[in-house]
Amino acid sequence: MGIVVQKYGGSSVSDAASIKRVAQRIVATKKAGHDVVVVVSAMGDTTDELLDLAHEVSPLPPGRELDMLLTAGERISMALLAMAIGNLGQQAQSFTGSQAGVITDSSHGRAKIIDVTPGRISKAIEEGAVAIVAGFQGVSHESKDITTLGRGGSDTTAVALAAALEAEVCEIYTDVDGIFTADPRIVPTARRIPVISYEETLEMAANGAKILHLRCVEYARRNNMPIHVRSSFSSKEGTWVVSADRINDLLNQGDGESPVMEQAIISGVAHDRSEAKITVVGVPDKVGEAARIFETLADAQINLDMIVQNVSAAATGLTDISFTLPRAEGQTAMTTLARLKDEVGYTQLQYDDGVGKVSLVGAGMRTNPGISAKFFKAIADAGVNIEMISTSEIRISVVVNEQQIDDAVTAAHHAFDLDSDEVEAVIYGGTGR
Repeated sequence: MGIVVQKYGGSSVSDAASIKRVAQRIVATKKAGHDVVVVVSAMGDTTDELLDLAHEVSPLPPGRELDMLLTAGERISMALLAMAIGNLGQQAQSFTGSQAGVITDSSHGRAKIIDVTPGRISKAIEEGAVAIVAGFQGVSHESKDITTLGRGGSDTTAVALAAALEAEVCEIYTDVDGIFTADPRIVPTARRIPVISYEETLEMAANGAKILHLRCVEYARRNNMPIHVRSSFSSKEGTWVVSADRINDLLNQGDGESPVMEQAIISGVAHDRSEAKITVVGVPDKVGEAARIFETLADAQINLDMIVQNVSAAATGLTDISFTLPRAEGQTAMTTLARLKDEVGYTQLQYDDGVGKVSLVGAGMRTNPGISAKFFKAIADAGVNIEMISTSEIRISVVVNEQQIDDAVTAAHHAFDLDSDEVEAVIYGGTGR
């Protein structure tokens, strides 16, 4: 048997009892004949608590020192887990991100992995030990400073290590039993998805689903690394995230008696409450004005999502441009655009942080007409007004009033018959990560 990389989130190692339970699962995997590498997050809400503490000490903590502080949470988890595994009679060695060979760029707080050189991890495996790695962190190849990968970075650490070690699978353990057709907190009858493609998972992650980090799925797709999302609180099968050509093979591996199944038309409904909308009113409809606006926002490192430009009014020669962006970047964007008013000549700026996004995701959209009509009708029947629309080959997204997100998600979920016959979406603890 080969190498299995397991990642445990903060809710899975939230206290001493949880750490002991995780240690038992790891030892069981080792006794089954696998070499095991484990990536851990900080315990519970440790990262948030450290971040709050930093801002109490300094309103603008330096990125370098903030990374040094925040990585302490994962180091605590890895050491305690190594002790718990040792207490069960199995050898374990813990490693920081830099010791594990996770090499990043120099962007503090949101570093990207550029290489993984897991020499010490491979040596620990050869010696028969379980290697435990602190997630979310690495070391800059230029400055040699400690860096962090941003929210959900432990997922990315796990997949990157799995790829570098040529592991059989990367198992992501969380506090729900896999990926569901909608957030179980909104739709209690959401159904577990047994197998889903990288592309669909990317769309769901990019549109608000919190179960996997976007960069983690991108890394897995690039390296064709299977991800197995499971709960550390149960023994249920969970969800496999694989390439599209492997989906039907995995769907038919169940009990050996199931008929051939095809991938579902719609995989799920995702939502995002973290967006805001800006409308630039009265933009002169001339060549280059939109480019000037978006280049300025790009220079300010502001990520945009959906963009809509109205048809120019013939009488005035003016148009309105609306776009969505992360709410946390809203004020920065407004300040940036305000500087352009005289240069561009727009009339005014409008800012709305009371919006949210609801997305329908499914590879079956490619070959099934009428999906958009059914989606829009379901939302309309729920009394929800659509403010913006965006589509891709396997996704339809709409912007709605934030107060109506739950209604829109529930309506779309029911319209496409995604509800489970039995309530199986159990949330064991934490916030879904």
